[in-house]
Amino acid sequence: MPTTTAPPTPLTASTRGLLACGVAAAPLFVGATLVLAATRDGFDPVVHPLSLLSVGEHGWLQITNFIVSGLLAILGAVGLRRALADGPGSKWGPRLFGLYGIALVWGGVFVSDPAFGFPAGTAEGAPASQSWHSILHAFAAPGAGLTLLVACFVLARRFAREGRTAWRATCYAVPALYLGLTAVSFAAADYRWMLAGGAVIWLWASAVCLQAIRAK
Repeated sequence: MPTTTAPPTPLTASTRGLLACGVAAAPLFVGATLVLAATRDGFDPVVHPLSLLSVGEHGWLQITNFIVSGLLAILGAVGLRRALADGPGSKWGPRLFGLYGIALVWGGVFVSDPAFGFPAGTAEGAPASQSWHSILHAFAAPGAGLTLLVACFVLARRFAREGRTAWRATCYAVPALYLGLTAVSFAAADYRWMLAGGAVIWLWASAVCLQAIRAK
């Protein structure tokens, strides 16, 4: 029979505030990325990965988006640690969320190189060689994705323990969607599918923070 992991206790105002930061992280990142992708001259979301929005004259906007969204996710992880208290996933769930935030900040600090004709004047195709910061940037996306993939399964145990079937099913469906959309992106040579897959798992992280607020 499902049991609760701990007696529900009201969240403090500071904990709610931290969780609200976690809720805001993914909508901010995805929304700002979509706006920039639609407005940056010469950017084609089919052939240009979102990382290229960090280069060029207005690249600072996407750099700021990476860093601010990452810091919000880290604050959300702190709030999640307080909210979960104990039981399955109470330690590693928030830790993984924190690593996801760090990966976003990492992606903003270490910037990709111009490539594939963007910004205007850049040679078509991948650069012949990569700068050190572009090499480090390449770890950001898989780092964020991998940590949240693991977090899905970590928190699925908690939701199962609490008898929250819908949330448990979501924790299994999200990784499948993320991996499936990423695979389609490579097969179709279309980065829009990869962004869609990322949006699914990033928004799941925000939804977890939101349910933590509403659960108490």
